[in-house]
Amino acid sequence: MKIIKLSKSIVGQKEKEALAKVIDNSYLGMGSFVKDFEEKIKGYLGAKNVVCVNSGTAALHLALMALGLKPGDEVLVQSLTFVASFQAITAAGLKPIACEILPETCAIDLKDAKKKITKKTKVIMPVHYASRVGNLDEIYAFAEKNNLRIVEDAAHAFGGTYKGKKVGSFGDVVCFSFDGIKNITCGEGGAIVTADEEVAKFAMDARLLGVHKDTEKRYSGQRSWEFDVHHQGYRYHMSNLFAAIGLAQLERLENEFKPARQKIARRYNSLLEGMGNIVLFKDNYTDTVPHIFPVRILNGRRDNVREKLIAEGVECGIHYCPSHLLSYFGAKRGELPVTEKVYGELLSLPLHPEITESDQSLIVEIIKKALK
Repeated sequence: MKIIKLSKSIVGQKEKEALAKVIDNSYLGMGSFVKDFEEKIKGYLGAKNVVCVNSGTAALHLALMALGLKPGDEVLVQSLTFVASFQAITAAGLKPIACEILPETCAIDLKDAKKKITKKTKVIMPVHYASRVGNLDEIYAFAEKNNLRIVEDAAHAFGGTYKGKKVGSFGDVVCFSFDGIKNITCGEGGAIVTADEEVAKFAMDARLLGVHKDTEKRYSGQRSWEFDVHHQGYRYHMSNLFAAIGLAQLERLENEFKPARQKIARRYNSLLEGMGNIVLFKDNYTDTVPHIFPVRILNGRRDNVREKLIAEGVECGIHYCPSHLLSYFGAKRGELPVTEKVYGELLSLPLHPEITESDQSLIVEIIKKALK
């Protein structure tokens, strides 16, 4: 039986050649390749500062730490997100305040968020679920009105645009992920993008155990032997190996990965449109570069469809178990009824650049049979 993968790393000869350059260069840790990758991302986005780290979670953690908040300060965040969002908040000594989503987009519901603001609320973390950014203008206006910093969890959204501007080219602090199945991959990796010089400086030191200005040494193939440390740091830096993969992937994004993902998503919509018991998210796949393709399957039929797909060799996913339902974050069922209802309907269909039209036709035919 052919297995159709839900997600997949798309790497090949270009990535092999990039890794060979690092090996020939003899230094595998953080160095000139990381600097080059950061500069290429800055050029691609038109961003002021880019700090690469070893995961999207590390990016979120350091971004929050860089804001100079007090332990116990609160972060508004939608519950429908990967647990990494919540873990990054608690790792920074902060408290995640779980908010409802808008069912049409799975973006944070600002009306619900407004009800949960206290004197300790300092940050809002909009999660760009399935690569869609929601209404960023409203989110930034909400933050300004309530004197909040914004850390965008843009793990899904690299390569996308909002009103003609690339995600990450504007805003407060934006965090990307480059793990194995994202829009571009480094194998593992992430980035903090910001115009805030203090945030960038903090993150540069903090990713290298807090060693002050060690980044400058690393870029030139050296390291600091006599140094100072001004704040808590972590082993979060990106390696030359990861950066080399990222450089090759970035070259492939616009002409290969982006159009392939958008074409697959558009075709899913055309094949599934009008089918009973399925709700499609109304995305603009000129602006959005989809990392995942979730649909809502209504009337308690989601699990049956899932079972039929798996039985026919089609992997599918559920993005995600709401974090407020997890034991570590309270496990309070009934607290966010909209989120919990949508969670029970979500099913993600296979999406990566190697999905073929025949794969999609098979997937849709299985769904049709399962819903009869």
